[in-house]
Amino acid sequence: MAGIAALAIGYVLSQFYRSFLAVLTPVLTTELGMTKVDLSVASGAWFALFALAQFAVGVWLDRFGPRRTASIMLALFGGAGAILFAIASAPWMIVAGMALIGLGCSPILMSALFIYARNHSPARFAVLASWTIAFGTAGNVIGAAPLAEAAQIFGWRTAMGALGIFTILTAAAIAIFLRDPPKPEGAGHAATGLSGYRELFSIRRLWPIIPITALNYAPTTGIRGLWSGPYLADVYGADSIAIGEVAMFMALAMVAGSFLYGPLDQLFRTRKWVAVAGNAVTVLALITLALNPAAGLATTTLLFIAIGLAGGSYGVLMAHARAFVPAHLTGRGVTMMNFFSIGGVGMMQFATGGVVTAWSAPGDPTSGYVALFCFYALAVGLALLVYLSSRDARPEAARS
Repeated sequence: MAGIAALAIGYVLSQFYRSFLAVLTPVLTTELGMTKVDLSVASGAWFALFALAQFAVGVWLDRFGPRRTASIMLALFGGAGAILFAIASAPWMIVAGMALIGLGCSPILMSALFIYARNHSPARFAVLASWTIAFGTAGNVIGAAPLAEAAQIFGWRTAMGALGIFTILTAAAIAIFLRDPPKPEGAGHAATGLSGYRELFSIRRLWPIIPITALNYAPTTGIRGLWSGPYLADVYGADSIAIGEVAMFMALAMVAGSFLYGPLDQLFRTRKWVAVAGNAVTVLALITLALNPAAGLATTTLLFIAIGLAGGSYGVLMAHARAFVPAHLTGRGVTMMNFFSIGGVGMMQFATGGVVTAWSAPGDPTSGYVALFCFYALAVGLALLVYLSSRDARPEAARS
């Protein structure tokens, strides 16, 4: 339990690091001259390195186990990246720091899911995955109003330096307390290295699940972790404290959403339609924002909360895919799907910077954000249409 607790704390850090840039937008713009494109690239760098690392992480989980994989990468890259961020004197150093942090955080959640998949039945996987995500999403809460307050009291550099040290200590706790699960029978004869991914890509039941896995998380993370700050500042003149408060409400909704999704597949005996309903709500909320980009701070906050609640379908989608992955490819299976999830977010972070910049009109602070919300709604909506062709994986069938 102590090892899982250490992983859970690591995942809190992972969630924090992917979402805190929105709160620091004003100070990074003022002190380092970062533009919206710079911020988009920095956020995208976190997700891009995180995603690219997934294939290696999957192999290392199957071969070396989660204890060594998670502890070494979190300490070596995550801690170092946070410290580089703290001492940054130019935008490129922020980008480099975010990239290193993304690399360091890449095995944390996958290590927990790997353990759940090995030690628990498929029927329990969605609940455990969703609740772990819900606990970790507390990092989004810490990265909102509490970070804004800490940055004002101690300075953002001191806060980030302290977080870097805490990241290294968390990695040490994982190395000391985590225990690797036993390997399944026949693992020694399984596909090794990257060849296991060829076997996974040949499983056609996974194909319709991949697009929605790649895009369902993008609006929630993009708005909470990147665009809420510029949007609220440009449209409503919000300062760091006000941005932090709105971001905290959205983060709390993300925590609640992940907890709610956990038992829904058991309750309704379907994973597919739980995910369909949740993502449909996300699309509707995004369309509403696009149609009413300056509806008022209270209305915008409520719509952000709706997106946060509905955007927690990751655990259900992972469980849906996990039902079709053979046991000897557990590590590579969860990391392959996570590659698409995080990779999709990363690509959308890069793309949205260009969308907002290209569609921003002089004298109209809402124009770029209308394009942003339409872009998110279109992407998730198309992925949802593809997902409708997937085969369901009901919990009762997953036990057999």
